[in-house]
Amino acid sequence: MKKEDLELSQQWNKVLDNFEKLFEKRPGDLNSILYIIGIQELGQGARLFTKEEKQDLMHIAICKVLSIAGYYELEGHDAEGWPHWNLIKKLPAFDLFEQEKVLKIQVIEYCKLEGIGIWE
Repeated sequence: MKKEDLELSQQWNKVLDNFEKLFEKRPGDLNSILYIIGIQELGQGARLFTKEEKQDLMHIAICKVLSIAGYYELEGHDAEGWPHWNLIKKLPAFDLFEQEKVLKIQVIEYCKLEGIGIWE
């Protein structure tokens, strides 16, 4: 395993540990973390969401974490309070493995910026 992949793996495990401390349950995967971030960014609290709303929450989270790297910017909120994003920089073509890696890196940055957990 390359050094950078090992470091990413260690930091990702720290993200999972931090979320486990917050929710007393370890998130299963990246999608679980993105769902939680989507709920946080929506800012309406936890409630039951429809399947479509869950997909929208994942989209909100992806846009938010990728906004840290300058790919998206917040356009504003609709009448129901849901955020809408504009793509401002084209994303490179990634395979699925690279997509997941980029999202994990950006989720780690999001957690650091938002003060989720303790970071050295």
